[in-house]
Order: sequence, then C-alpha cells, then structure tokens
Amino acid sequence: MSEPPRRPVMTEAVAVTINGKEIEAQKGELLIDAAQRNGTYIPRFCYHPRMTPVGMCRMCLVEVDTGRGPALQPSCMIECAPNMVVDTESDKVRKAQDGVLEFLLINHPLDCPVCDKGGECPLQDQTMAYGPGESRWVEEKRHYTKPIAISETVYLDRERCILCDRCTRFADEVAGDPLIHFMDRGAATQVNTFPGEPFSSYFSGNVVQICPVGALTAKPYRFKARPWDLEQVESTCQGCSVGCRITVQSSRDRLLRFNGVDSDPVNWGWLCDKGRFGFEAINSEDRLTEPLLRSGDALAPAHWNDALAAAAVAIQTGLDTGGGATGVAVIGGARLTNESAYAWAKLAKGVIGTDNVDAQLGDGLPADVVFGLPAATIDNVCAPGGVVLYLGPDAKEELPVLFLRLKHAVQNDGAKLVEVVPARTGLSRYATATVTYRPGDAAATVAALLAGDTDADPTAVAALAGATEVTVVLGRPSLAESASTIVDAAAAIVSARPGARFLSGLRRSNVIGALDAGLAPAMLPGRVRRSEAHDQFAAVWGSGIAAHDGLDTHGILTAAAEGRIDTLILLGADPVSDFPDRALAERGITGARTVIAIDTFLTESSRRADIVLAAAAFGEVSGTTTNIEGRVSVLAQKVTAPGTARADWAIAVDLAARLGRPLGVTDVEGIAAEMVMVSPSWANVTGEFLAASGNEDGVVLPLPALLATAVVAAEDPAADVEPEAEPTSVSDVEPVSTAASFVSFVPPSTTVVPALDAYGFRLVVNRTMYDRGVLLSNSASSSGLADAASARMNPTDLETLGIEAGAGVKLIAGDRSITMPTRSDAGVPRGSVVVPHHRADAGPTTLIAATDVVCDIRVEVAS
Repeated sequence: MSEPPRRPVMTEAVAVTINGKEIEAQKGELLIDAAQRNGTYIPRFCYHPRMTPVGMCRMCLVEVDTGRGPALQPSCMIECAPNMVVDTESDKVRKAQDGVLEFLLINHPLDCPVCDKGGECPLQDQTMAYGPGESRWVEEKRHYTKPIAISETVYLDRERCILCDRCTRFADEVAGDPLIHFMDRGAATQVNTFPGEPFSSYFSGNVVQICPVGALTAKPYRFKARPWDLEQVESTCQGCSVGCRITVQSSRDRLLRFNGVDSDPVNWGWLCDKGRFGFEAINSEDRLTEPLLRSGDALAPAHWNDALAAAAVAIQTGLDTGGGATGVAVIGGARLTNESAYAWAKLAKGVIGTDNVDAQLGDGLPADVVFGLPAATIDNVCAPGGVVLYLGPDAKEELPVLFLRLKHAVQNDGAKLVEVVPARTGLSRYATATVTYRPGDAAATVAALLAGDTDADPTAVAALAGATEVTVVLGRPSLAESASTIVDAAAAIVSARPGARFLSGLRRSNVIGALDAGLAPAMLPGRVRRSEAHDQFAAVWGSGIAAHDGLDTHGILTAAAEGRIDTLILLGADPVSDFPDRALAERGITGARTVIAIDTFLTESSRRADIVLAAAAFGEVSGTTTNIEGRVSVLAQKVTAPGTARADWAIAVDLAARLGRPLGVTDVEGIAAEMVMVSPSWANVTGEFLAASGNEDGVVLPLPALLATAVVAAEDPAADVEPEAEPTSVSDVEPVSTAASFVSFVPPSTTVVPALDAYGFRLVVNRTMYDRGVLLSNSASSSGLADAASARMNPTDLETLGIEAGAGVKLIAGDRSITMPTRSDAGVPRGSVVVPHHRADAGPTTLIAATDVVCDIRVEVAS
C-alpha cells in the first residue's frame, strides 16, 4: 500500500499537463504528489511524503518539459511550475525504470518465498509492473549474516537492502535518533547501526513499515503470517491518549500486527513502539479468560452467572448497609470505549445512584479544568510559526507521537516551543527555551514569564512576548506534585493571555472520553455539571441520580480506608500500582468490605479483589474513543475475546438488570444512539456521521456549532434550535439545544506551597515509555526494555552531599524510604530529585502522601 501524497497548502494554482491531461497543481508542490493526487501513480522507493526528498533511487524518473525540451528528471525532486508538460509512460521512461530495477536486482536475493515482505513488497510489485522480464546477471550475489538484531524488536537483513535511505532519514529527521546509517563505501555500502549502539529508538518500528523491501522486519511479526492470510480493520491505538490511527491485522482470530495510518490531523502514519507492538499483551497467555471469586485466600474460577450474582449482591449490600449510594464507589474507566464508559456512568450514577466515580487515578486534572479551558487541537499546537507553552509530562515518554509532531513543527515550520517543566525532557533539545522550576513553583514561574519579568528566562520571555496567540499543552509533569499547582498555572495563563487555547496533556488512553461520558465526580455525560443537568438526565435515566457531588479517587480511597465505602469497583484500574500514594491505595483496598475488579489481567489491586470479572481488551470490542483533542474516532473489533471474557458495557448491562433497573440498551449501537440523544457534547455525532466521507480521521467534540449553542443555552435555557437535516460532515452541522451549558473553567484560589528547608529536596516522579506496567510486562518483545531505576540529581547537589554518581542513596519521607543508585543530570534543577515511576522495585509512590501539595524528602548515602 503506497503512502498518500502530501496535502498541499493552497496558495497559487498552476496548470500542469501529465500524459496529455491538464491538471491543477499548487505552485511548489512536488510533481510526484501532484500526479498521484490526480490519479497517476509514479513508482518510487526512496520517496516518502513525510520526509525530505533525496532523489536517490531514480525509480521516479519521468520526462519533463519546462519549455526547453523533454528530459528525464526525478519527479520527487521537481516542483510543479506553470505550463510544465510531463510524460510518465514514454519509451525513455519505461527504459529508465527497467534499468533501475535491473540494477537493484543485481544483488537482491531471490528469497521472496521466505521474506516477510513477500506479497506486499513494492520492489516485488514494481518489478512485475515496470521491470525486465528476466535477468542478464549470472554473477554471485553478495551475502551477509542474516538476520542481525539492531534492536529488541527490529531485525535487519542487509543483503535485501536497496539503499533507499528511508530508514536512515526517518531515524534522523523524524525520530531524532540517528542510530542507523550508511556504512562503508561503493559496492560494500550497507545500512547498519554503529558498533555497540543498538537502534534503541522509541520509534524503531516505523522503519519496518516504511522499508520498501524486506530488509527490516519486526520480531513480533516475523514468520507469523503472509499478507494474504491477514484480515484487517482500521482502528485507533490505545497505547496513550494521542489517538493514532492504525490498521489492526489478524489471522486465525489472533492479532498479529499494527500498522500506522497516515491521519493528517493526528499521527501522520507514525507510531511509537509501545503502541505498535502492544498487541503482544492482548495475545498473552496470562490474560483473564473467566471470572474469579475469592475462596479463602485464593481466587478461584467461577461461572459468569455466579460471579455477576455475587457482584450484584455486593453492590446492593453496599447500598443497604454502606450509608446508601455513597457506600459504593467506582475507580477507573480510562481504558474503556466511549460506549462502555457511558454504560458504566449510567450504571453508577443512574442505577446505583453514586457520584463517587473517577476515571483518573490521582494523576490527572479536574474535569472542569480539562473541558472548561478553551480547546486547541494538535494542528493548532503545531501550527507553522506558532508559539507553544508546554507545561506537562515528558512528551517523548508519555505522548510520543505528539512529541514527533512538536519536533517537526519546531524544526521545519518555524514554531517556537517554551517548556516550563520540573526537569529537562526529550523535547528540551528542540525547545526555544526550557525553564525548569522546583515542584510547587509552576504558577509563579509561568506568571513571571508571561509578565515579562526581567529575572525570568529572557529567551522564553521574548518568545512569549512576541506571540499574538499562544497555545498551551497542559498536563501533570510529576505524580509527586498536586494537581492544584498545575491548575494555578493554568489560571495564571488565562489571566495573562485570555486568548490562549489549551491541549490536554493527560496520558491515559481514553481519559477524555471517560470524563466526557461522566466518569468524574460532579459531572454527567456531555461535559455538564451534575448540579445543572440533574433534571435533564433524571428524565432519561430515572430518579436515582445522586443529589450531591461525589468523591474523586483520593476521596474514595480515603473513605474506603476509613470504612465509609462498602463496595469498591475497580474498572480497569490498579490503584495500588498507579495511584501516587501507594500506602493510601493499599489501605483503601483493604478497608472496603467488597472489591470488584473488572480487568484484562490480574494486577496488584485485582489480586486483592473479592470478585474479578474478565474483560475484553483492545481489538476485541467495537465502539469509539476520544483523544487529547476531544477527537472521536472509531475502534473496531477484529478478534474474539479469549475464553468467556466480556465487553465492559455488557458487564454493566448485566449488573443493572440484576439490580432490578435495566439500562435499556442491549448493544453498542443502542448505547451510541442514547449518547447522541442525551449527551450535549455528542449531539449529531451518529455512527453514520462518523462514517461519512471527510470524517475518516474522526471529529473533534463538541462540534463547532455546539460551542455557540452552549452559550445561548446558558443565557436562555428555553432556546431550542433544531437541525434542518442530518449532517454528513462537520461543516454541515447546525446548532442544537443543550439543556445545560458546558462546564466552564473557574480560576481557583492560589494553592499554598510549603517552604523547603535548607536540607530538603523536592521529589519529582515521572513516567517513562518502558516500565514494569502490566501491558508491557506481558509484551514478550518489549518486556525487557525497562531498565533499572535511578535517582537523577543535579551534579552540584551530588557534590554538596559528597555523593558520587552511581552510588546508592536513601530517599526518605517521614518514616518511609526507598534506596536506589544516583545519576548525575544537569537538566534537573538544584533542590530536586527525579525518580521514574513503575520501574523495578523503586517504589517512589511509597514516599508520596496524597494530601501534600509537594513531596519533600531527605537524601542520605545508602548504608
């Protein structure tokens, strides 16, 4: 499958004649793209629309006449000009293509029957279409040791390589990891890694997909299937919240490969390796395949009827003896589809009647902040010449394809990036300015920069002062710092730059969709407050909706630890591992009388549950998902869930029926239809709408017309504007009435940050792409990529303490401590210690108290 042509920026149209047919191209557009857009495919190997053309393979030679007579020229290097005449099918062109292919095949091995690329190989296809019918060469072909592993997931067969420069350009230009390059000279030229330097890039799998031959292959797919054995659907990656479009390919009801789809507003065809190879976890033999019920100290397999009956009894008991609906709580939901999230929101808030529901595990931002701030898209943030204020996690580690988009915007499109972070990140080398702050000082640092404080970073101040518009990426840079400090920073930005727009930097795969579906305290589906939309939803759901706002995850775990939560439901959540305060999470799990876990694997939390219900995973359920922009895109089912595992929405439907108040829906389509009917932000977004031409990349919610309607509804609740016809694309949408205005951002009171004593350090806990999480631990090729944890400290601090880099230190917070080696890092500001989360036995969450604004620690030499 060829890559789509570049989408030209519409500036000045020029007339070009290709094979006797006049077409309209954009001045400056590459000829190879203009031809493909107008139905003429020009063969190529080295050219890729997302990378700089180099004209190396010469397969795209065509006859071009610009007024001085026709001449063979590479169409990937020629820009369209007025009155250009092009012939892609002349005898000279055919002879040139024939010759190029003959030379490429001199040394290329004839191992198509055993090559993974066989059946989908551009060299194979183009040889059949444009090449010689037979070879004139009888000389011995060159041979190399095959294959060699250039990383844990990518193999290289050097004798198949045609030196197209695609992989090396991707590594350098796109990923910024120039770890694979041309070696040697002349006939000995080969692609390889540098001695002792593996291709340890987070994006190495992309070179497998863009390689036009079988030189680069993926270990998880190698020798698993042939292209004609594969069935595929288009879906959306759930590895993080960026929402990259992918194809999901399977054979014999088993997932075998994910490939990137070139979605122009999102991922440009790129994937990170965590997302690309994550299907291995879905195929894991450790998947939950049936329900489990606790019998003594162990969990034993059970029938669904018994497990669901036990869960329903536990929930009813929680209602009867746990102080009413407040005795039941739900944590999680960010891994669910939008439809499953809505079903669980309706079950929890409409049937059970509890508002103690939170899809975030203490590592996000309040829903009214996420939805109340003026929204930006990825394209807005990466706009040419724009200015981006980045206040969030390390994008390369947590939002990797957003990192690629930002990197490209800075390097190629003149964008300026100002980072405000607690330690330097993967983006820092590309940023116009990186301003590091000590935890707790985010709001003050941002306010000083936007005020033009002469004591602040002058480069950052100049970049922000010269911007007419600023887009902001807002997320949680550290698990050891309260969300309130980041909310304060957002308030400072809104105050200084009222026109600023914000892109969420939250990492969990469908956290925006879960919040939009109502899996947040004080919220109902559609980004409306419970207090404002209570009557609207009661009319549809019934009268069981809570009369008071509920608790977030911190409040739920605290209440459970104090015995005020009788039944705790974990909806794909693992608080023991993921909540910033591990001690509180353990007390909360222990304190609840009954814990019900709905999950795909046994986790640290679900192992302690009383009832475990096996859930279907990605690729095993259909529906939709929502990315960080609020972009809704389709998720497709490709394989059957193992054993008797069920979709999350189906579990919610069964539980509601057993509680005596059916949800009134029996399938995904019914849930989606109800969401469109009752959720203000989902108005008009039907399945037909998402499937319509022009919406293939998804649509950003709420649709543009609804934003104005929300304002009207707030001013005049009786306003009612009906659409004239069913819309087919975003541009066709008419305003519809909303019963309540969308949630708005209300600047909070300033958080009081305690002073740091002279001997203390502030802890920063960040996430990395490769960790000891459940999914990665169950991905055979990637499970070993998480290295040991270390405490990163400023070299001056290490010198002051008399500690050598690499020496063991004890990090102490009150009566809690952990021990690990140190690492000197000048990118960490003085007075801070950076520790990765979820790596080996580091356990930094044992140091954090969820009630603290920041986590202050002492550092001692380990004995």
